[in-house]
Amino acid sequence: MVSMRKCAVIGCGFVGSSSAFALMESRLFNEIVLIDANKDKAEGEAMDISHGMPYVGNIDIYAGDYKDLSDAGIIVITAGAGQKPGETRLDLVNKNVEIFKLIIPSITKYNKEAILLVVSNPVDILTYVTLKLSGFPKERVIGSGTVLDSARLKYVLGRHLNVNPKSVHAYIIGEHGDSELAVWSSANVSGIPISDFFELRGFHNHNETERKLFDEVKNSAYEIINRKGATYYGIALSVRRLCECIVKDEHSILPVSSYHENDHYELSGLCMSVPTIVGHDGIQQVLEIKLDHVEKNALKESARALKSVIDELNL
Repeated sequence: MVSMRKCAVIGCGFVGSSSAFALMESRLFNEIVLIDANKDKAEGEAMDISHGMPYVGNIDIYAGDYKDLSDAGIIVITAGAGQKPGETRLDLVNKNVEIFKLIIPSITKYNKEAILLVVSNPVDILTYVTLKLSGFPKERVIGSGTVLDSARLKYVLGRHLNVNPKSVHAYIIGEHGDSELAVWSSANVSGIPISDFFELRGFHNHNETERKLFDEVKNSAYEIINRKGATYYGIALSVRRLCECIVKDEHSILPVSSYHENDHYELSGLCMSVPTIVGHDGIQQVLEIKLDHVEKNALKESARALKSVIDELNL
């Protein structure tokens, strides 16, 4: 039987180690096991994080092997090749699919009851690969999807409008990547439609403002990678937020990537992000929010981009 107070992180690169640190600070778990192909790296990260324990609480953090997954309630998968400058997330497909062909059977050998949280890129493709290789129910295979992208959108909107980003309600949906889209038609600030709030703040060229802000969000990962080589703090906090929703059974709504099969948005046979209720059992319900004509077409284009890659996979 698995315990939701035990988490495993597979992959101890920048994203994995930052996620482990964020999860330690969250105090959501009593036990966190780190697994990496480089055992010394996992041990070093576990030691480093553990040395801050006197300021947080008593959490058992250690480097382990796949057999240590047997009772983990949540397994966070961050392993894989990182995105290099000038490389798109979809460019990573072939390298990381081969890595997942080794990782997923190693997980299912010891644990068939956990929730699998896929973070590695391209996350939508690898969420699909994880679902197919694991044989898990689709409710228990979740990709981090556009959770971080949506946080970035809230941040840039909050900064632009000089309001607390917590008061901004807006989503990025579709692929976590170049074909993603912002749902401007339902974006709002504490119930006030975003176009009306632009007017209140003295911004009248709505379409141009929305385009500039969206471009900033969509290109932010490339900008960060060009400057420091990798992104990891933002996604680490997104992992923490997702785990919090699961462990606390919050039934919060987040745009996670999950499998769609002729049930929502005319999507079928792929994983991508749309607003979803997340709780103790993983995916509780996928929500079909209203989209305008432009947004519907953009979502279909995003789906086509992902499906063309999926159709080429050798699984």
